[in-house]
Amino acid sequence: MIPARGGSQGVPRKNVARVGGIPLVARAVRAAIASGRMDRVVVTTDDAEIAAAATTAGAEIVWRPAEISGHLASSEAALIHALDELAGRGVDVRVLAFLQATSPFIPADALGRACDLVASGEAESAFSARESYEFFWTKADGLAQALGHDASHRPRRQDREPAYVETGAFYVMDAAGFREAQHRFFGRTRIVEVPEATAIEIDTPDELAAARALAPLYGSAEPIDVLAVVTDFDGVHTDDTAGVDEYGEEHVRVSRSDGMGVRLLREAGIPVLILSTERNPVVTARARKLGVEVIQNSRDKRAALEEWAADAGIPLERIAYVGNDINDVEALGAVGWPVAVPGSHPLAAAAARVQLTRRGGHGAVRELAERVLAARATPQEGTR
Repeated sequence: MIPARGGSQGVPRKNVARVGGIPLVARAVRAAIASGRMDRVVVTTDDAEIAAAATTAGAEIVWRPAEISGHLASSEAALIHALDELAGRGVDVRVLAFLQATSPFIPADALGRACDLVASGEAESAFSARESYEFFWTKADGLAQALGHDASHRPRRQDREPAYVETGAFYVMDAAGFREAQHRFFGRTRIVEVPEATAIEIDTPDELAAARALAPLYGSAEPIDVLAVVTDFDGVHTDDTAGVDEYGEEHVRVSRSDGMGVRLLREAGIPVLILSTERNPVVTARARKLGVEVIQNSRDKRAALEEWAADAGIPLERIAYVGNDINDVEALGAVGWPVAVPGSHPLAAAAARVQLTRRGGHGAVRELAERVLAARATPQEGTR
């Protein structure tokens, strides 16, 4: 169960903010599914956009009433309301896993271990925590005071027992015990360790920026299961440089490998569109050579992309868009599969769900084509 209300004070629209190109609420849904322990995944929300992202990721929705949707409402209130709603649907919940969408890197294996501890009866509750050897201090009357340690004795790390810091990623509980206790820590409570490097909880814009920077390091090479591919031109089909002859004519470098990749996509029935900010005869010629659609002189790439997708009847979440610069950021944010090439502008890289390994003009489009076609060849569990 994932509580995710629409209001957020620290980071506006936080639960649908994207990390690694995926809305935070969808990342939590995906982690729950990946654990392999969940009979159902439920998002309790008051917001239509959050509900849409959660449903696309594979969750079902419990609509949360206004009286428990404000910033003063507790997570426990949302969980109890959702349990009541599920009971009304005939669902008898025995073990409740409470995930927080503000934790973008929920380790599915650790979540699964926590579920096993509670389901087996080894614990009534379990939660995620990271190991810590930090020295904590507090202040009294402006002066520092040691908290939980002797300030006069500084043992080496290897001579100390670790403490554990709650990460907020997940809490797993016996559902009946939770109803009785009305809080998440009761009975025999077990700690499930998670890696410190990914134990991030997003409550501020800086923490969101840090998570986006880390996302490429912890992303998986998942199959890119899409119905269409849309690409920028400069920096994607080319190396983002141009030669100019004495007549002022531009010449760019393209990859024959990319041409074969586009051909393979077309033969598989996957539409390809080139979407360019500029109007350039080089783009026109290349699109004609590849046999693909092209939209040029587009000052609003996102609007052009949305119009094209609507006309083609293709959901945006089933489109891969590959770009490299700041004029691609809005379009990257519109699709389910935002893709960036190496050397992209930091804002474009941060918006991406997938970071390719080949540079623009050096096989980037071919690499994307191969991953899209590989998804077609591999049976998928769904369009999550």
